[in-house]
Amino acid sequence: MPLLICGSIATDHLMTFGGQFRDSLVVEQLDKLSVSFLVDELEIRRGGVAPNMCFGLGSLGISPVLVGAAGDDFADYRSWLERNGVDCSSVRISETRHTARFVCTTDTTMAQFASFYPGAMAEARLIELKPIVDRVGEPTFVLISADDPDGMVRHTHECRQRGYAFIADPSQQLAFSDGELIRDLIDGAAYLFSNEYESHMIESKTGWSADEVLDRVGVKVTTLGKDGVRIVQRGEEDIVVSAAAGVIAVEPTGVGDAFRAGFLAALEWGLGHERAAQVGCVLAAYVVETVGTQEYDFSPSEFVKRVEDSYGIEAATDIAPHLT
Repeated sequence: MPLLICGSIATDHLMTFGGQFRDSLVVEQLDKLSVSFLVDELEIRRGGVAPNMCFGLGSLGISPVLVGAAGDDFADYRSWLERNGVDCSSVRISETRHTARFVCTTDTTMAQFASFYPGAMAEARLIELKPIVDRVGEPTFVLISADDPDGMVRHTHECRQRGYAFIADPSQQLAFSDGELIRDLIDGAAYLFSNEYESHMIESKTGWSADEVLDRVGVKVTTLGKDGVRIVQRGEEDIVVSAAAGVIAVEPTGVGDAFRAGFLAALEWGLGHERAAQVGCVLAAYVVETVGTQEYDFSPSEFVKRVEDSYGIEAATDIAPHLT
């Protein structure tokens, strides 16, 4: 059964300025600000939460269906994803807008000037899931991640109406959403993904306690950064899985997306929640040790060895057959 991964599709344009922004700013004249910085480096990276997750799933042998909106500049990105096992046939291509773009310049103090252009992402609200399901078959899950808010709502409502099991993963949109929207996005989800800060934000904005949130979702999966992940399901003992061993952190962007990809891959293999969290944590380790969200690589044997080093021979024995 297919996995439908709904979310933002974007490219990141990351520039490095060799000086300090503050040296070019006159505090008394900020209302007339007009400055230009000669940058030393430019990196263009593939991004967007949905393609990041799809790439991770593809690296583990799962062929997910990417659901989102992009511009007519998506051709190269599409080719890359398809070469890595991602079904891009249901991506909506805008006739008038470019693919969403994050443009950021960072100085030597890590201060940043950044802009985000949503572009074609706004057309996610025009995507209906049923024609996609008619093409690929009934989904195991529809994961609804950060995207155009109206698009997230439309996908969530359609999942409820048509009986598709869905996963709520509002992540970056939580900061910009009110309680009513968040309640709408998570109520009835089979799984709710968040990090620890986002989990508290959900409770604060919805007015629901942790138990009340759990009453409305099947399983809560909360990532804890370097402390791993906690999985909570009513009537079951909590599962806490430590982060993968021996991680040398380089850059954290995309780590949560990789965890979700690994977790979902293990569910597709028929493994339980503990093993799913272990697969997610190991895949996340590859991302945090790499600059870029889709630049990592590994062989099945390397992945299994890392599982064994982190979680023991029994975990490696359970996971190995699905990677080879």
